[in-house]
Formats: sequence, structure tokens, C-alpha cells
Amino acid sequence: MTGAASLGYRRGALWGLLVTKLLGAWGLTWDIQWHMTIGRDTFWIPPHLMIYSSVVGGLVLGGGVLALEWRGRVAPTRGFRLATLGLVLVVLAAPIDDLWHRLFGIDVTLWSPPHLLALFGSAVGTLGCVLIATEVYPLGSFTGRSVLVLASGVLYGGIRVTLDPSWLVAYSHGGVLFHTFTMLAALALPLALVTAARVSGMRWAPVFAVVVSFAVGAGGQQVARAGFGIFQPASFIEEEIARDPSSALAVGREIAEKNRTVPATAWPLRLSLTLLPAALMASADPRRRPGVATIVYGLGMFAAYAWFLTSLPAYAPLVPAASETATALLLTVVCAAAGGLAARWLSDRLVGGAPDPRAERLPRPAI
Repeated sequence: MTGAASLGYRRGALWGLLVTKLLGAWGLTWDIQWHMTIGRDTFWIPPHLMIYSSVVGGLVLGGGVLALEWRGRVAPTRGFRLATLGLVLVVLAAPIDDLWHRLFGIDVTLWSPPHLLALFGSAVGTLGCVLIATEVYPLGSFTGRSVLVLASGVLYGGIRVTLDPSWLVAYSHGGVLFHTFTMLAALALPLALVTAARVSGMRWAPVFAVVVSFAVGAGGQQVARAGFGIFQPASFIEEEIARDPSSALAVGREIAEKNRTVPATAWPLRLSLTLLPAALMASADPRRRPGVATIVYGLGMFAAYAWFLTSLPAYAPLVPAASETATALLLTVVCAAAGGLAARWLSDRLVGGAPDPRAERLPRPAI
């Protein structure tokens, strides 16, 4: 098998994997809305089918490349091995999730073990796409950087969705935990944003990744709206809330009802809440100073979301005392520093060391 031929099908498979990632992200957006507004009566609901169809498609592409290269006695790339491993984890999460609901009921929380396993597997698979991009494209090229930004945006969006239950924690507990989202975001989101900057060599890659994530999320909202219009499922969510008024669904509904008295957050504001901290990160240059950049990012997130939460009727009465706010700010800085170290380690593992932002690396040869 020639190097040109292997490079060609690897690039094709990478783009196919990114398409399945987009479909999966849209399916996840629809799935969350389905659970919150309809309920979960069976595993075979349409958003689940959309998610797992994208997973099967990704397995066919990633597994197909691995099988083809093993057959041709070509050492499979690290990227395709990682991408396929992530998808296998997502598949394993499906029967565990079904068993979990059979044992504990149909009420849903995103932080259940099977959901976290699926989200972790998805993140691993997306990191595989980032790694594949470094293997099949010169990273100084427009195409190579575009692929990296797209994959990083999907990774950022997946991590961001995983943090959503932190709003329930903030509402239920208050105090220092009022800032749960900011603390977790400062720890976890740099894994996508700093990695994007250091692997691509682009200082402003975090900003581009956030914009991509926002666009993917907006597309998911349209998919969900169209899906509900087509299937018109009957909701039984009120029965579930009445059965357990303390459930995550009930708390989420309570928050929504209180916030219904103010207009829905306009999309420019929703984008700016994530875009401005990313711009602060980029201004500190996460390629060379990931630790400083993530701390600046964490401080920006803390300020943005502290202000935003005080504008929401459900959260405004829960604003913590000055001492609790100071403690949460200190914890945010600690989490941001840890997130910077983790992101530095991750990006170095992906490219074998910190990249020179001025360098254009050639694709790794097939072996």
C-alpha cells in the first residue's frame, strides 16, 4: 500500500468521523431536550437512535481503517486507535444505561455513571480526531488548522454539556457551590481550548473553537425543533415530577419556571459569556503560557457568570456572602491552574512536545 493511498483514505475517514461527531452532537442536544420535556419511556427514542447511528457510522469508518491497515500490514496510526477506542466506550455505555434505568427508574441525570462513560468515550473519540489531523495534514496548512478547530470545537461543546448539572448544584446548595459551573469549567474546558491553541499553533484557536461550538449547538437546537415537529411525542414529564419532586427534572423545572419571568437570553449574550473569557485566554497566549492563560480564563469565566446569574430570578436570591465568593474565586484559580497543567500534558502527548507556532509540520509518514 503506497503512502499516498493510505494518506488519502485516512483523510477521507477523518472527515467522515467529523460528520458523525456533528450528528452525534445534534442528537445529544435533542436527547437532553427530550428527557427534560417528554421523559424517557424506552431506550429506542429518536434522539438515541440518532446518537447511536452516528456512533455506528464512526465505528465503521475507524474500524474499517484499522482493519484495512492490519490487513495490509501497515501499523495503524495512534489517532485512529484512539478514535475507535472512544466509540467502543460509547457503545459499551448503551446497555449499561438501559440497565441503570431499569434498576433506578426513568428519571435522568447527566451525571449518572453510564452517561459519564458515554460522554468520556465521546471525548476520547474526538481527541482521536485531533490526533488524526496531526497525522494526515501539515498543521501550518489552512485545512489542517480548520480540522483541528472543528474537532476542538466539538470537544469543547461535549465537555461544556457535561457541566450542565452544575447549575442544579448551584441552585440546590448555594454558598461556595453557587459557582460550581465556573470552578468545573476552569478545570475542564482548557483541555479543549488550550489543546487547540498548542496543537494548531494558533494563538486565537480558543476563540474559533468556541464559535464552532456555538454554531454546532445552534444547529442542534434546530434539529431538536424539527424532530419534535415530526414525531410529536406525548409528554409524561409531569407524572415523573409528581412522583419525585426532589429529582433533577423537578429542580430543573422549578428553575425554568422562576426564570420564565425574564426574557430568554439573546444569542449574542449567550455567545459573549463564553467568547470573552476565551479571548482573554488567547490574549495571554496559551501556546507558550498555558498556566497563565487558563488562570486568566478562569477569572474571566468567574466574572461573566457571577454577573449573569445575578440577573436570573432563580439565582439572584442565592448570591453568596463575600467570604464565600472569595473562597469560590480562590478555588476557581486553583482549578484553572490544574486545568492548564492537564491541558499542557495532553497537548504534549498529542504532538510530542509544545509546538512552535511559526512551524509548519508535515504529516507523519505511513509506516
